[in-house]
Amino acid sequence: MTDTTDSTLFGTGQFFEKGNYAPVADELSEEDLPVEGAIPAELNGWYLRNGPNPRQPTAHWFTGDGMIHGVRIEGGRAAWYRNRWVRTESFIEDFPVYNADGTRNLRSSVANTHIVNHAGKTLALVESSLPYEISNDLETLGAYDFGGKLVDSMTAHPKICPTTGELHFFGYGNIFQPHVTYHRAGADGELTINRPLEVPALTMMHDFALTANHVVFMDLPIVFSLEVAMSGGDMPYRWDDGYGARLGVLRRDDPYGEVRWFDIDPCYVFHVANAYDVGNSLVLQAVRYPELWRDTSGFEADGVLWSWTIDLQTGEVDERQLDDRAVEFPRIDDRLATLPARYTVSVGDANWVRYDLGTGDAVEHRFGSVDAPGGPGEAVFVPGAGPADESSGYYLGYVYDPTRDGSDLVIVDASDFAGDPVVRIKLPQRVPYGFHGNWIAD
Repeated sequence: MTDTTDSTLFGTGQFFEKGNYAPVADELSEEDLPVEGAIPAELNGWYLRNGPNPRQPTAHWFTGDGMIHGVRIEGGRAAWYRNRWVRTESFIEDFPVYNADGTRNLRSSVANTHIVNHAGKTLALVESSLPYEISNDLETLGAYDFGGKLVDSMTAHPKICPTTGELHFFGYGNIFQPHVTYHRAGADGELTINRPLEVPALTMMHDFALTANHVVFMDLPIVFSLEVAMSGGDMPYRWDDGYGARLGVLRRDDPYGEVRWFDIDPCYVFHVANAYDVGNSLVLQAVRYPELWRDTSGFEADGVLWSWTIDLQTGEVDERQLDDRAVEFPRIDDRLATLPARYTVSVGDANWVRYDLGTGDAVEHRFGSVDAPGGPGEAVFVPGAGPADESSGYYLGYVYDPTRDGSDLVIVDASDFAGDPVVRIKLPQRVPYGFHGNWIAD
């Protein structure tokens, strides 16, 4: 056990300083966890989730030190729970993101947003920096730069093509041009493409999309503010009424070719659910905010699920709201990334919401009771042993139980989404609300 957080430093003014947003102080290693229900025999691997767990007070939820919470499942048992800070170079020795000459120190990182596995590497990600490689035991192995070929930050939302195994991603954050660069690595992990994009200004480009034939970039009106950056502490981006909003489409088979830009109504998107090609059109599904961060980097607005259809022949864009529920963190069965997935599951208000993207219907899985609603994190789909479809598998995620101030790893059968969980794995401490994770199968 290691305690490196002084919990007395944290107040209760900001939402991320109290309740289950507040950090935990201890790094634990606990074996043979208590299990309610029967763990499906086909589940053998690691469930890992990343999120901020600051050691000192921080001005924004997005800037806390990254901590991985992991559960190892094998042979029908929950073999262990571990949580570890990502020990980046700036975790050990404090230094700024930007050097004196305006260039970025890409090893300065909180590595707090996502964790993905590709070509045998498990990488903890934050969009401002290089990825950091993590071992199966959640120990930090060091910054990973694709053998010296990546001299850029890496988005926290890379896309793995299920057909080719390629890893697609981008980096942004340069004050000087190019503000954005598109990257691609082969299934073997070899970085092969580094292509700068021309955009008018440095915007907060958190996510992007991938179809079978295209890469889709979102150039949206939350723009870097030098004034806010110089004031220190807050996120250095603000809403800009004059910037506009547009989607950029690049053909995958011509990665250095033209990027076609399509104007859309002003909005912001943190997270894409899916994208796919259909005929001469391209469909993008994501959680849309009508406006965000005009005066502060708070979260006054709600995001709801929307769809954009781009007619690549006529240049017309159809924008359509799919539901009015406030949701975030949409996920699909990753085997269907780039293809028309039927379902996407998002985090709602004390529930998971599964949308049928074909019919528009939605089903909720609620946690806790009316008096003590549970707090779920992102739901990750894990395929089962049956037919390769979206109803044959399981949804995994950490859920906070306010009645005991603790957390469970909950497993829900995809074929009975609204039914009771098939498994609750009791964790030795609560898992604070965080961001994104993945199941890494043996």
